[in-house]
Amino acid sequence: MDLQVTQENLNKALGNVARVASGRSTLPILSNVLIQTDNNRLRISATNLDIAISQHVGTKIKSEGSITVPARLFQDFINNLPKTTIHLRQEEHKIHITADSYKSTINGSPVDEYPVMPAIQDGKSFSVPAPKLKKALQQVIFAASSDEARPVLTAVYIHTQDGELFLAATDSYRLAEKKVATLEQEVSLLVPSSAMNDLLRIVGDQDGDVETTYDDQQVRFVVGEVELIARLIEGTYPDYRKLIPKEFATVATVARDELITITKISGLFSRENAGSITVDTTEADNKLSVKSVASQVGENEASAVGEISGDGDITLNSRYMLEGLQALDGDQVSFCFNGKLEAIIMKNPKITDYTHVVMPLKS
Repeated sequence: MDLQVTQENLNKALGNVARVASGRSTLPILSNVLIQTDNNRLRISATNLDIAISQHVGTKIKSEGSITVPARLFQDFINNLPKTTIHLRQEEHKIHITADSYKSTINGSPVDEYPVMPAIQDGKSFSVPAPKLKKALQQVIFAASSDEARPVLTAVYIHTQDGELFLAATDSYRLAEKKVATLEQEVSLLVPSSAMNDLLRIVGDQDGDVETTYDDQQVRFVVGEVELIARLIEGTYPDYRKLIPKEFATVATVARDELITITKISGLFSRENAGSITVDTTEADNKLSVKSVASQVGENEASAVGEISGDGDITLNSRYMLEGLQALDGDQVSFCFNGKLEAIIMKNPKITDYTHVVMPLKS
């Protein structure tokens, strides 16, 4: 392999790809990135056996070749080079790198030891505009569980219902659901949230479509010149819609920014009390109050004025409430509940494509 590539293009590709390489794997080769020529372009790839990411980079190729090199060293080295043209030349299992006055040699490994994710055969496909998918991922991913004891809940659930495509995630304490697009075909995919975080990073500010292809075991997302393949999680996602109340005894609509601020402040006083805060609504005063008490620190109460229908109070985790509020769009938020023991819903009163549910704490 003998080629020239710009530092900016190579550095960007490594930024998208290299972090998938795992230095903690029992297979040392997985801490490497695969560098190979492919139809007169350079292809950079990495995998941890569950997720694989690759990106094509425009280059001037003198001769073909392929090699794997340590991901972290190669990425850090390229990142610190000046924005210039880089010359890569392979000599057996070494790669020589030249850029202006910088010269380096990195020892690599042969590519025949590098695992390859199997290709998706006869898969089904659909596409979603990148900005819409980015927004949906931002509003949903954080609600997925990190507890590997329940693998299904570590997924983002991509599915259709009544001709609409939804993304959903839950850790059993809170739930986020976003309607993304109209889609007639039936889809039901459990994609690891780690892969969806990588996809969110890759989508970035792309304006085109994200092409999704899937079969029973894998899903592939193509974003411009970047391809991400992930193994699907096996299992059945819980019927989460049963958790979402349809009618509410209490609905409080207030300014979202104001509620975010008072929730943050109340959260400061709830740290020693497992993040517990109490939300109280008073219809007569058109007021929603957030209270927290910490026996060692003190107590706090702050309120927001808005449109209040019904009196009531409920105890919640301050972090879950805050993250839900921050994921919402718009200037207003409707805070809806039916009593101390049922889930609450936070939503924009004028936008119906996103719902955030938080389960109460036992007060």
